[in-house]
Amino acid sequence: MRDLSVALYKHLLHEDASGSVSPKRELHLLGFDLDQDLILRAQNSNPFPQNIQFIPLDITDAQESRAALEAYLGRFVCPRFHLCTCFAVTMWVHLNHGDAAFLSLLSRLASLSEFLLLEAQPWKCYRSAARRLRKLGRSDFEHFKALEIRGDMAAHAKEHLEKQCSMELVQSFGNTTWDRSLLLFRRR
Repeated sequence: MRDLSVALYKHLLHEDASGSVSPKRELHLLGFDLDQDLILRAQNSNPFPQNIQFIPLDITDAQESRAALEAYLGRFVCPRFHLCTCFAVTMWVHLNHGDAAFLSLLSRLASLSEFLLLEAQPWKCYRSAARRLRKLGRSDFEHFKALEIRGDMAAHAKEHLEKQCSMELVQSFGNTTWDRSLLLFRRR
């Protein structure tokens, strides 16, 4: 998380050939994750602590996430983030919390952002994750068999964001090396 956040920060500020960043405008990034250890490592090795902040946050907890994110945005008198990125998260929310949580996550991210860059994991990743659990002798994800949203997950995300969240697809960047769709949406 830290590496991607720092690379994005430098890219957005146009890092020069010497590796130094000369900001032409003020830019702030917030990274969050459920994993407190990951957050601590990111905080401890953050080269831009005044501009990049990392906090532990459960985005599936509507009350906790709303309060923390609104407090962060309030520091900058901003109603929403200019850009939210969501990489390798939707599948885990969907598997661990079900269809309603998957759609709620997409809605929450849409409500928080002007632009949303979403990496949607394909259904084969869901099956692989469930297979790995079984190989470890553990039971399936609690919601796996009950999931009604299946198949082309990028298409399901796109449909929900466009029909329910007033967003429109700006660009599909194709698929990552892990065959995950990378989609950029904009608030209408």
